Amino acid sequence: METAQGHKEEEPTDGDVQKLIQPASLKDPNFEKLKETLVQWINSTLKPKHIVVQSLEEDLYDGLVLHHLLSRLAGVHVSVEEIAVSSTAQIHKLEVILEELDKRLGQEDAGGLKWNVKLIHNKDLLATIHLLVAMVKRFQPELELPPDVKVEVVVVEVSGRGIKSSTEVEVLTEDRLACSDSPGSTRKEDPIDQLLKLEAHKVNTVKQAILHFINQKVSNLGLHVVDMDTQFADGVILLLLIGQLEGFFIPLHDFILTPCQSSERLHNMTLAFDLLHDTGLHVASISPQASAQMDLNAQDPAQQSRATAEMKA
Repeated sequence: METAQGHKEEEPTDGDVQKLIQPASLKDPNFEKLKETLVQWINSTLKPKHIVVQSLEEDLYDGLVLHHLLSRLAGVHVSVEEIAVSSTAQIHKLEVILEELDKRLGQEDAGGLKWNVKLIHNKDLLATIHLLVAMVKRFQPELELPPDVKVEVVVVEVSGRGIKSSTEVEVLTEDRLACSDSPGSTRKEDPIDQLLKLEAHKVNTVKQAILHFINQKVSNLGLHVVDMDTQFADGVILLLLIGQLEGFFIPLHDFILTPCQSSERLHNMTLAFDLLHDTGLHVASISPQASAQMDLNAQDPAQQSRATAEMKA
């Protein structure tokens, strides 16, 4: 799917991990100060080039700013086009620039990096800031960045076994008085609650990852889910999905394949919840009754999203 900037939203794949910054952290004064400091640093560095950056998300994804920073700070001139218009050209430019930058940053082992070409090109703010902070430390260590800047993130991981989400606190700059803080301490907040606090487009990203996982599992049954908020309301697809995930067959006479009445939908959902309980998955915050009523007339969108996501998470 093409976005307004011409980028394509890539379909989630197994092993894909996404980190989404919580809205509250985006408004944190320390975080805003860090962004402001980085913007000022870029603009002062590139002033001779008459380049002005206003947004870390919108102005660095195409490689132009990073290209000139690499040249000014490291004296490295790479053979890439000055302005890359197409997405393909931008990605190629970023590949060349990040390869050179990583060498100068002492980060040639890409396995442990918090940024990469895909993240930068997709305007990932977290990855972009990690890269810029590393550049400041390497090329202009005398520049004082706001200390002890942390953000709360929701980590969403897609694997062959399902969608796993958790919340973490990620360190962007160290506390000068306590540099031993752990960069990834897991918080005991409900991951689903945290996911549903995100901006609408980020919630949609998570839902698309869940849909991708579901369709991988039920495609061999000739099924395809488009809208999980409504297609799971009668319990049929949920029961079939549970069978696929747990590797057992649910006799067709145990549930109703084409439920028409609310009592039939409730029967299916009750059976599904019983099976989930038997497999060790306890869904305490929703009930079969609420799930069986997941249609536009029975629940508001927030309730639908929470109930559906919690059953899949």
